[in-house]
Amino acid sequence: MVLIEQADVWLFRLLNLHLVHPAADDLMVFLTQSRLSGHILLLVALFVLIRGGKSGILVIVLALLALWLSDFVASGVLKPLVQRIRPCFALDHVRLLVNQPRSYSFASSHAANSAAVATMLWIFFHRGVLVEKLFSFIMILYALLIALSRVYVGVHYPGDLLAGVVIGVCSALLIYLVYSWFLKNFLQPRLMRQASPR
Repeated sequence: MVLIEQADVWLFRLLNLHLVHPAADDLMVFLTQSRLSGHILLLVALFVLIRGGKSGILVIVLALLALWLSDFVASGVLKPLVQRIRPCFALDHVRLLVNQPRSYSFASSHAANSAAVATMLWIFFHRGVLVEKLFSFIMILYALLIALSRVYVGVHYPGDLLAGVVIGVCSALLIYLVYSWFLKNFLQPRLMRQASPR
């Protein structure tokens, strides 16, 4: 565990202090603060509704459920359980670009939530036409950039991000599996019974 902690701190310092550039500062702050980048989610929802039609509403609902589950696990369960102090409080000479959050560090809810939404959108769009495949790829990249921004601005360790991404992906997969099971065992048989001639 000590070696893992040391590696986590070393990688944090690398990403927060050395692999930085003034041109990237504004981008990372933009990505990490939802009040600045929240309109991107509106554009995402609009794309989903346009491409998915009525089923787009279902995709948005499932993505929101995955987001809720990931946020509950990361912020509601793990943060109070692990109680890891954020690097901006625990380490010296941290390059802090945003206001210091007072919550605990592990796991990153930003990483978890963005990964959950991106995974759900990937499930529904990665097999579509070229524009939908491109959309799913962009959403995965966007989620990874949001996660990376949390280290860059100084409020999370890389290990927090890794845990958050795993939580987000697993949350989306679990919600989708529950939905698929319900669809297969309840909705489809009921629709088939209604459609069959009497």
